[in-house]
Amino acid sequence: MANETKIKSLDAFFNPQSIAVIGVSRDPNKVGSVILSNTLQNQMGIKVYPVNPHLDEIMGLKCYPSVVDIPDKVDLAVISLPAIFVLDTIKECIRKETKAAIIVSAGFGETESGKELEIELKKTIKQSEMRVLGPNTLGILISGKLNTFFLPYDKSTTPPAGHIAFATQSGAMGHLLLERMAFYGVGTSAFIPVGNKIDVDENDLIEYFARDEKTKCIACYLESFAHGKNFFELCKKVSPKKPIVMLKTGSSKWGARAAASHTGALAGSNLVVEGALKQVGIARAQTEEELWDFANFLAYGKVLQGNRIAIITPAGGMGVTATDCIERTPNLTMAELSVSTKERIKTRIPPFASAGNPIDLTATSTPEMIDGVLEDLQKDNSVDGILMFSIPQPPLPVTDEQIEIVVKWARQGKPLVVGTIENRLTTECIRKYAREAVPVFPSIERAIKALQVSFERGEYLKSCQEGEKNKNET
Repeated sequence: MANETKIKSLDAFFNPQSIAVIGVSRDPNKVGSVILSNTLQNQMGIKVYPVNPHLDEIMGLKCYPSVVDIPDKVDLAVISLPAIFVLDTIKECIRKETKAAIIVSAGFGETESGKELEIELKKTIKQSEMRVLGPNTLGILISGKLNTFFLPYDKSTTPPAGHIAFATQSGAMGHLLLERMAFYGVGTSAFIPVGNKIDVDENDLIEYFARDEKTKCIACYLESFAHGKNFFELCKKVSPKKPIVMLKTGSSKWGARAAASHTGALAGSNLVVEGALKQVGIARAQTEEELWDFANFLAYGKVLQGNRIAIITPAGGMGVTATDCIERTPNLTMAELSVSTKERIKTRIPPFASAGNPIDLTATSTPEMIDGVLEDLQKDNSVDGILMFSIPQPPLPVTDEQIEIVVKWARQGKPLVVGTIENRLTTECIRKYAREAVPVFPSIERAIKALQVSFERGEYLKSCQEGEKNKNET
């Protein structure tokens, strides 16, 4: 299958017109029934066909004995059956000329008893044109279109449509990130757990997301590389156009052993992985928290063109702590504000406030004060990025007017991130910034790490441009 055709074939996952849910049950708590219920939530007019040889109807729909008995074409089949029945079902899907299948069933290469079964499954799929995701996958979420998860649908834990696409080898890890995105109102374009990767893998998804206009950042959780060399060659092409963030686990001795028991994966050396990821411009996260933070910034924030950071704070302690953190962070430094900038700031703030960097507005800060200082920093050529702390000063909350001003400058000016300390008083504040697509972080260190990643992204893009310029001159 030619590469262009191979990537195009993934459309059956992202834009199916008809879906067969194989393995439904009268029990609403069984996996197949949950998948059917979730699939019926789609608002895209997708035809849904339940399959179970022992049922005539379910959830108001006619039930078919097998996929081959469905009278219409089937773009996508979602299979939830015991592992021993999956191979025959896949053969039926191939006979039906189904374009794609999702195997949520476990019990394959991740277990000793299922390894041979997975090999047979892989051989069968390779002899067809059908694309297969899984086995051992949670299902897929295409924001605003389709949810085939086997977890009960809950609007409060499903993120809105947005610009971060996830390819993950762990459905549970990814789903926890999705719930966090939903909590804060940060959007995703797609969430695809690859499971055991017998066909569709991270390479396919990265190439697909690279062409997807809705996706602004690609986030990956991987325990192993399906085709390591191809992966890095692909990322080298994609990274200059679209940022990729990766949490690569299973690189330690014990981590590799854990990865093998999870998806049957074989992991690689940490040092080799670290060097290779950096070389192709991938931002490497060390924790699930960093995966979320870095993807959030690179999808919605602006790339730093320099390393000089100015801090605005209503609390002196936060400014001092952030200054120390910046000074010990590789590649970042505090901006030395110009004399004229300091003089302008002095006219806007109380005499007991500080016009240096960090700029301490004190608890008396007002929306007008914040607006003016942000404008001054935008005009100062010695400032490359701004860290704005937004915290309530009891009994005064962070007002909507303050948030609107910060949002305005985040959209039209230099790279700006919002930092705070998450607690019962700031959670709603964080949500408001996140809903406005302003990168916001619930701790000082996390905000500064995101700035560091932004700077590294900027340097990588400069090196790509320089390399392209040199190539054109020779």
